[in-house]
Amino acid sequence: MKKHISVSLCLLALSLCAQAQTEVSYYQPGVTVEGVTYFLPRTALRIIVEAEKTVVTPGELAKYAYRYMRLQNVPTEAQTTWTIKNITVEPYGTPDKTKAYSILLKGRTSAPLVSLTKDGLLLSINAEKQEQPLSPLPQGTPAAPLPNARAYMNQEILSAGSTAKMAELCAQKIYDTRESRADLIQGEASNTPTDGKQLQIMLDEMDAQANALQQLFSGSTQTSTEFFSLTYDPTKETKKDVLFRFSSVAGLVDSDDLSGAPVYISIQSTGSLPASTSSADSDKKKAKLDKGVRYNVPAREQVTIYDADYDYCSLEVSMGQFGNVEILGEALFDKKTTTQAYFYQENGGLQKLEQ
Repeated sequence: MKKHISVSLCLLALSLCAQAQTEVSYYQPGVTVEGVTYFLPRTALRIIVEAEKTVVTPGELAKYAYRYMRLQNVPTEAQTTWTIKNITVEPYGTPDKTKAYSILLKGRTSAPLVSLTKDGLLLSINAEKQEQPLSPLPQGTPAAPLPNARAYMNQEILSAGSTAKMAELCAQKIYDTRESRADLIQGEASNTPTDGKQLQIMLDEMDAQANALQQLFSGSTQTSTEFFSLTYDPTKETKKDVLFRFSSVAGLVDSDDLSGAPVYISIQSTGSLPASTSSADSDKKKAKLDKGVRYNVPAREQVTIYDADYDYCSLEVSMGQFGNVEILGEALFDKKTTTQAYFYQENGGLQKLEQ
C-alpha cells in the first residue's frame, strides 16, 4: 500500500517568480501542521526455520516380530525427533521512531509526489514505488498417512482369541501374499493377467497388503516438514545472542526454555563507514542542506546463525540502524527540477536518483 500526497493546481497557481523549495524538518508532534511525515527504517530480520519431524510408532505386534518374522531391533516405544533442515533470513524495514521527519508543504512549494509504506517508511519522491510485503511463509509437507492394516485382515485373523494367535495368522498371510506375488511375476499363477498394466496393479496391491501387515510387527516411521517464523530486531552488534532454542523432542522453543539447545545469532560489521568530518566549510554546507530529505547510509553487517555444531546460514545485510543519516539537498526538489528519488524499503538507503 502507498500514500500519495500532492499539491493541488490552485496552490501551484499561487507560486511567484521567486524560487520555492520543498522544506524538510525534524518531526515534532503537535507542531507540524502541513506536511508529509515519514520515518527512516531500522532493519529487522525475519528468520524462517525449516524443521523435520520424525515420528516412530511401535507396531501392535512388535513383541512377536522376531518369533514370526525374524525382525530384530524393532521399536517398542513411541519416539518423536526434530531436526533443523535449513534457516533463511529475510531483512525488512520497520519504522525507527528516532528518525521521523516531515516534508513541509508550502503555498510556494512544488510539492513532490511521495510514496510511503503503510507504516510511513519513505519509498520514493516524485515517483511511484510499490511497497514490497514479506514473502509468504512456505508450506510444510505433512506426513504420509499410515495404511490401515485391519483392512487386509480376513475373518480368521480378526476373530483370533489372543494377540499371539493374531500375530501368527498375520505372519502367515504375509508369507502367502509374498508367495502369490512371486507366482504372478513368474507367470505360474492360474490367474496371471496377460495385460501388463493389470499385472502391475495386482503386484502393487499385494505389496500394499504385505507392507501394511508387516508394520504391525516392524512399526512405522512418519516424516513431516514444518516452517517456523520469528523476528529479530537488533539494536546493537553482537557475537553470540540466543535467537531461539531447539529441542530434539519438542522442536523450536522460546529462547528462555532450557529444554532446548541454544541457537545463536551473530551480527558483525564487515567494515567501518567513513567518519563524518567537521570543518567550517563542511558545517556551512551542512547548514544549507539541513532542510533536505533525510535518508540512511546503511552499514554492511555479516549475519550468521549457528549452534554448537553447525553454521546454518551466513549472509551480508545492509542495516539502517548501524549506519549514518545523510541529506539530499532541497534544491533537487525545487520547481526547476524533476528529480526522482527511490529508497530501499528494508534499510532506507538511496536506491537511485533520476532526472
